[in-house]
Amino acid sequence: MNTLSANDAKTNFGDALLRAQREPVHINKYGKPVAVLISAEDYESIESLKLQLLQLRAAQAKEQIKAGEFTDGESFFEGLNAGRFD
Repeated sequence: MNTLSANDAKTNFGDALLRAQREPVHINKYGKPVAVLISAEDYESIESLKLQLLQLRAAQAKEQIKAGEFTDGESFFEGLNAGRFD
């Protein structure tokens, strides 16, 4: 894992940017993780995957509604809190 302190990331920002082109750079402050620096390409890939997942879930929800498979709000939030939709 490629890790830098926040101070090192600030001092050597150009180097951190170059490193992030190869792999994510984890940034810690006072020994605790605070950020991850990734390439623009990786970021775009993640955003694209998030959109695809959202579109898939919306399509599935529409099909469930058409099939009469839906639930009341209270049951939905109970399931959400229980992690059934993760």
